[in-house]
Amino acid sequence: MKKTLITAVAALSVGIVTPASAFEPESDQTIKLMMADWSSMLINTEILNIILSTYGYDVEKVIADDSARYPGFESGDLTIALETWQTTQDAAFTASVATGKVLDMGELGPQAKEDWWYPSYMEEQCPGLPDWKALRECAEAFAAPETAPKGRYLSGPVSWGGFDEERVEALGLPFEVVHSGTDAAMFAELRAAYERKAPIILWVYKPHWAPSVYDGKFVDFPKYEPACYEDASWGVNPDAKYDCGKPEGWIKKMAWAEGEEIWPCAYDIVRNFTMDGDEVGALVYEVDVEGRGVEEVAMEWAKENEAKWRGWAACAEK
Repeated sequence: MKKTLITAVAALSVGIVTPASAFEPESDQTIKLMMADWSSMLINTEILNIILSTYGYDVEKVIADDSARYPGFESGDLTIALETWQTTQDAAFTASVATGKVLDMGELGPQAKEDWWYPSYMEEQCPGLPDWKALRECAEAFAAPETAPKGRYLSGPVSWGGFDEERVEALGLPFEVVHSGTDAAMFAELRAAYERKAPIILWVYKPHWAPSVYDGKFVDFPKYEPACYEDASWGVNPDAKYDCGKPEGWIKKMAWAEGEEIWPCAYDIVRNFTMDGDEVGALVYEVDVEGRGVEEVAMEWAKENEAKWRGWAACAEK
C-alpha cells in the first residue's frame, strides 16, 4: 500500500508501525482529508492523518477553499473535513447534507464564536464600545492612511465568507473592509498592533489563543437570528439583510457519504474524534506564537494522548 513520506514517518514517529490487532484497512483507496487556511484546521487534520496512517489507511491531505468545498465533497473529490463552522457555513453545510451526498459527522467539541474584536485599550478612543453604535461615531479612531477618515476593519480571507461588507452597509458603519490574505497574516498584524497599542479592529474567532492572550472584546452587534440573513425587513435596517452579528454555534465534521461503505472503521474514528476548545487554542498558540511546525505539534499531541485516540479507534483495536 502506497504512503506519502509524511504519513509513513508519522506512523513510525508515534512509535507504532502497525496496531496491536494487526488491523487491515477495508480498502486501499485514498482518504482525502480537507486542509484549509487556519491553524486549528491544519493541526486537527494532521492529528487525524497520524491516527489513520497508523492504522494503515492511505491518506492524502488536500488544500480546499472553505466556502467552495461542497461540490468536492458531493462528488467524492474530498472525503473528510474536521472543521465546518456554523458561524459562516451553516446554510451551505445544511444544503449539502440535504443532497444525501454529504454526511454530518457530529460536532468536533468546541463552540464557535467569531466576529469583530478590538483590544480593550481602544475603548479610551471609542468609549461607547462594545456597543456597535459607537463605531458610527468613532470610526476615525480605527482609520489607516488608506481608509481615512473611514475606519479600517481587518477581515479574514475572502474565502471565509462572513458578510462583513454587507454588515457595514446594512448598519451604516463608516468603515472599509480590508481582507487579510491568510489567517497567519491577520494575527501577525494583531500582535504587532497590540504591542504598539496601535488602532486595530479585526475578525477574531474562538477557539483560538488570541482572546485568551490579549485583553479585548467582541463588538456587541444586534444578536443574530436566521431572519437577519434571509429577510431584509428584520432588524434595525428594514431595507437590508445582515444588520446583525455573526451566528455562534457548533463546529462540525463532515464527510463524503459514499465513503462510509468504503472505510466504515475510518468513519467511526472520525465520528469519535473530539477536541476541547481550550486544548485547541493551546495547540494553535504553539504554532502561531511559538513558531513550531504543525506536524511537530500534532505529533506531540498524538504521543501524549495515545490512549485517547486508540479509544476512538475501537473498531480497529478489536
